[in-house]
Amino acid sequence: MKKLLLITVALSSMLAVSACQKSAENNIPEIQISIPFGFAKVDSVVRKGTETVIPYNKYVMDNGLTVVLHTDKSDPLVHVDITYHVGSGREEAGKSGFAHFFEHMQFQGSDNVADEQHFGLITESGGTLNGSTNTDRTNYYETVPSNQLERMLWLESDRMGFFLDAVTTKKFENQRETVKNERGQNYDNRPYGLLREKVNEALYPEGHPYSWLTIGYIEDLNRADLNDLKKFFLRWYGPNNATLTIGGDLDETKR
Repeated sequence: MKKLLLITVALSSMLAVSACQKSAENNIPEIQISIPFGFAKVDSVVRKGTETVIPYNKYVMDNGLTVVLHTDKSDPLVHVDITYHVGSGREEAGKSGFAHFFEHMQFQGSDNVADEQHFGLITESGGTLNGSTNTDRTNYYETVPSNQLERMLWLESDRMGFFLDAVTTKKFENQRETVKNERGQNYDNRPYGLLREKVNEALYPEGHPYSWLTIGYIEDLNRADLNDLKKFFLRWYGPNNATLTIGGDLDETKR
């Protein structure tokens, strides 16, 4: 799949200022961003006086990606989060655990990032990272020094655009065993570990996607193959089903 998402280029071009005016009502500088081709501004929140709000600008790209930018200069750090709007609630009966499985797989490298190097590149940049999955979303996030922002955007764009070509049977089997081990440690072999699974099965009718845990069932994990995972990725992991949020020491007026 060669659907390169040029997040880095697009965002750098997005941060262009055309004017800086003052709001007559609140005497607060109001930055007017020059919106480049391919973007549409859909929402904006500006702090008025001492109002307790989180200011942000929200955009939607032509490819469907939602971008939310929040500036906070209190520390020279930036937090990047990309949320895919897919979780275990989008799985089918008999194919549980796919969303969580993909959370693991997405750290296994892509065409331009070697195996396991996603962790290495971020930690050597002075950052921290992780991912999580629930019933309705999967997100990947990193917090890094602000001068590493462009590198983080490149990593996320490469993972979205060039992940599938780098998937191998070896990586697939390695992460299948990792997920099965995680289920054993956190659920099957832990006192009362299956309580929430049994509660969910009782709360929802059989076959309802909320009736199983995000970790999935062992028999479904054993049954899955590489093609199943590829189909799941192609269905849900694209820019039109994702929101990119950047908060921290960023300059929206700088190219």
